[in-house]
This record gives sequence, C-alpha cells and structure tokens, in this order.
Amino acid sequence: MSEQARQGSISQADFLRFRDFFYRKTGLYFEEGKRYFVDKRLLARMAANGHETFRSYFAFMRFQASQQELQQLINLLTVNETYFFREEYQFQCMVNSVLNEVLRHHPGNRPLRIWSMPCSSGEEPYSIALYLLEYWPPIKNTDVEIIASDIDSNILNAARRGLYSQRSVQHLPDRIRRNYFKSLPDQMFQLNDDLRESVDFTKVNLTDPMDTRAYRNFDLIFCRNLLIYYDDTSRRLAVEALFDALDPGGFIFLGHSESMSRISSLFRVRKFSDAIAYQKPLAGQGA
Repeated sequence: MSEQARQGSISQADFLRFRDFFYRKTGLYFEEGKRYFVDKRLLARMAANGHETFRSYFAFMRFQASQQELQQLINLLTVNETYFFREEYQFQCMVNSVLNEVLRHHPGNRPLRIWSMPCSSGEEPYSIALYLLEYWPPIKNTDVEIIASDIDSNILNAARRGLYSQRSVQHLPDRIRRNYFKSLPDQMFQLNDDLRESVDFTKVNLTDPMDTRAYRNFDLIFCRNLLIYYDDTSRRLAVEALFDALDPGGFIFLGHSESMSRISSLFRVRKFSDAIAYQKPLAGQGA
C-alpha cells in the first residue's frame, strides 16, 4: 500500500485537482463536505493499482487509453439509492394524466418512448413497466419502448440481472410481487424474464453532448434526484439535453426536491391532480 494510502489522506491540492477533473468529465461536483467520501475511494483505487502517490495515480487514470480506471471511479463515486414505486404519485400521474394527453398528439407510426435517466439498479424503469401493465389500460393497444440509462456501468449490469433485496420490493403490493418476481433464498427476489426484456439499458453521461445526441423522440422522461448533484452550469447543460430529447408535447418528471423553474424557462409547468410535470411546448405554444 502507498504511503498516502497508509496515512489515509489526500492533500487539499490533490482533492481540488481531482474534483475539477471529475467535474469536467461527469458534471458532478463534490462539495468540501464530501472530502471523506471521495478521499476514501481514491486511496482504495491507488492501493488497488499499486500507486505510491496521488500524482502517479492521477496521471495513470487520466491517460489510460481504455478509460477503465475512470469508469471504476465513476462507479464508486455515484449514488445509487432507490426502490420499487419510489415517489409513486408520479407513476400515478403518468397513467392517470400524462400518457393519455401524450396519446392525443402522438404520431401513430412509432412507439411511445419513455426514458429513465439515471436508472440506477433498475427499480425505476421496471416500476414504469409494472405500472403500465397493471394500471394503464391503453397498454393493450400501445407499443411502448422503455430506455434506461446511467453513467455507472456496474449498476447497469446489476439492473439487467433484475435481482433485488427485500428492501427494494417492500413497497410493492403482494399481488405484484407474486406475479412478477420469483422468491429466492436470503429474502432475494428475481424479476421475471419478460419484465427484464422490456427495458433497454444503456450507458449515458447526461452532460456529454456526444452521449446524448442519439437520444431523441421521447414522450416522457423520468430524471429524478440527479440535478441536485450538479452545479448551475451542469444543470443547464443537462436540462438542455433533456429538452432536446423530448418530442414537442412530451413531459419530464423531476425528483420531489427539484424544480425546473429554478433552472430553465424552456418548459411549461403542468400541475396535475397527482403531481407536477414539466412539458416541452407543442408548436405554437409558449413555455
């Protein structure tokens, strides 16, 4: 283990240098209060790669052709806290109001498209699929595509497996757990193959235009509890990418502590009985 790793510290200058680099790469900004969280993971990666100094490790990580070590850090430094039917009122709004309105102006020559970003370990996009199947009658006659994206490659692999703990499924009705999950030892639950195959998982950095330019023609986006981790500049970049990804008339849901009105005037604020959503104006409509 390196001397820095043995001492258990990263210098202030090293922290600031890494923070600026990580921000440029991901849009995520670490406040001083996150020092311990960041330092601990940097020291672990230094030790794992046999680097005696931060300077040596930082150069290795920055210039590695495969960028695998950077991805390792992204996986370690992103937060993935979620469970099925989290903030359920937004799923209720989806099936009670938003999608029915979307269908009124949706072109009939393509599927209805929903994007979950960031999707974490899959509970959100699978919740979308479950809610459509259980509570939205038009699903019988509507072709729907669900795309789920995250910056963390490890968490995407976990999402594709569809294996969950009791905590993840605790808010699901018993009927849904019985119908769509297989109970396994140690209070684990395996989502059935049909549900897992209904979601397409992809790796995306929302603040990188090269990543997001292929994401277009969505009718509904869930982007919950991500923008709170960005600074003002990254938030604007992310919101512009989300705006471009939506079809006119499409909607976006944010997390309960987030508000589009503080970030951008591009969207119309829509207050439904279940939840607030933000809409990309149709042609001729103002924001």
